[in-house]
Amino acid sequence: FLNRFWFVSVIWEKEFPNISPRKAGRGIRQYTKEDIEEIRLVYHLVKERGMTLQGARDTIKREKGSTNKQIEVIERLKAIRDEIQSINKELNGLV
Repeated sequence: FLNRFWFVSVIWEKEFPNISPRKAGRGIRQYTKEDIEEIRLVYHLVKERGMTLQGARDTIKREKGSTNKQIEVIERLKAIRDEIQSINKELNGLV
């Protein structure tokens, strides 16, 4: 996940105080599991739901627990969709 969006996460570190990776030598960032969850939450709100950074901050303050659960459900559904598509491809190959 972070491989694709590392540049955005660096910017979001300044905007969201809950994203605070430890910095090792030469500026290498070491993200905790909590940092990654926070980045996923911000990504979901900004990129998938179309919120502004301020809107995302407000939403996180208001309803962090329910938003995290929504993201978990969305990620599970995406995994299920991918599995179904994979099975469908295999079945089409048999015909």
